[in-house]
Amino acid sequence: QVQLVESGGGLVQAGGSLRLSCAASGRTFSSFAMGWFRQAPGKEREFVAVISWSGDNTYYADSVKGRFTISRDNAKNTVYLQMNSLKPEDTAVYYCATTVVAYSEIFKVTAPYEYDYWGQGTQVTVSS
Repeated sequence: QVQLVESGGGLVQAGGSLRLSCAASGRTFSSFAMGWFRQAPGKEREFVAVISWSGDNTYYADSVKGRFTISRDNAKNTVYLQMNSLKPEDTAVYYCATTVVAYSEIFKVTAPYEYDYWGQGTQVTVSS
């Protein structure tokens, strides 16, 4: 069992930045790849980014590439999402989740069903 708790969401103006954190407890954090997803009202949950268990392989959705950065600190059992140049369309509830995937195949895990444990989410609102 893995427990995930997201934090760091809030209200920010367009062009601003936020850093989300996802703290994990339970089973060995470093054995999982970690992903971030988001869900806007009335829309399906969509993939944002994923990071390998080792932290040196990442993959991003085209919509956030160049603006968002995913990272992790296995010593702190925490994964981060640094979000820069935020846009109103980034407004959503952001979730972190765990998955098990081969290092070289993290680009394949972009669907929610491929993830096992989820946090409760943190709201990000970007005003225009």
